Amino acid sequence: MFTDEGQLERELSRPGAGLVADASSWQGDVIVLGAGGKIGSGVASMARRALDEAGRADVRVLAVSRWTDVEARERLDSTGVETVMADLADPAAVNELPDADNVVFLVGAKFGTATNSDEAWMTNTVLPAYVARRYAHSRITALSTGNVYPMTSPMTGGAVETDETGPVGEYAITCRGREQVFTHGARTRGTRVALVRLNYACEPRYGVVADIARRVHAGEPVDLSIGVVNVVWQRYTNEVVLRALGHADTTPFLLNLTGPETASVRTIATQLGAKLGVEPVFVGAEGETSLLNNAAKCHALFGYPDRTLGNLIDMQADWINAGGKLWNKPTKFERRDGKF
Repeated sequence: MFTDEGQLERELSRPGAGLVADASSWQGDVIVLGAGGKIGSGVASMARRALDEAGRADVRVLAVSRWTDVEARERLDSTGVETVMADLADPAAVNELPDADNVVFLVGAKFGTATNSDEAWMTNTVLPAYVARRYAHSRITALSTGNVYPMTSPMTGGAVETDETGPVGEYAITCRGREQVFTHGARTRGTRVALVRLNYACEPRYGVVADIARRVHAGEPVDLSIGVVNVVWQRYTNEVVLRALGHADTTPFLLNLTGPETASVRTIATQLGAKLGVEPVFVGAEGETSLLNNAAKCHALFGYPDRTLGNLIDMQADWINAGGKLWNKPTKFERRDGKF
């Protein structure tokens, strides 16, 4: 049980032994682009802690964002990460960024893209082109999404990395575009690239489990249009994103990232309701297909997440019962039309 956000964030940035071992051999500095987003501070802090534990004080960790949240920037600075203010949509600003041999790209536009699709195209395809050109001789881990796959039956076990993509909606299409921009950089400039397709990272303030818990706790109906989901603990997500740097290659390394369970939305809601003392209300019916991501390759390389689905449900209920803060950033996981 986490008693406050500070304790939670320390856990989210805790590096495992495998990452510390990786960090001991990193050559050159690490730069995290989009560090002001939901997972950026955790990734940057984790990189710094891993390097410190590996005795690599010589390697800098730089965190780039527009830093509209001054307090978030100050907290990150206090960990030994060097924050850099820049608008990555400005190619001149990208060109002036510090050199780094290791680049973690976390920039993306999802919410609001149904009505402002130009923002999705700019952020998810044009901006990556600036970065791919600026860091052509670095190795790059770029965060992508399982939304690039078509929906599948739970009986299939979810899409694997060798499956054909089939994005639906402007968000998913432009995320596939981002992948292609970095792939083009790998083919034409020899950039080493890893593309990580994430399905629904969760921590108590944000994610699919938090979305369901919020509705159950408020007595609002839980939509069953997407009947099953893949979710994964955020700390594990942060670690895999960093460890993927070691697999970046000129033929881009593709990696699905999620938990091992195919989780029933109805069951998650029911278990949360029991812990929150509320009977869940449901609307709609489970469809035959869902957005599912098979991460067996990830688990073979990096092990299973250190918190199970059951742990995530318990953690979420404890957090809400204790009055913990929830971010007003719904995942909209129940959408079938790709409009976010």
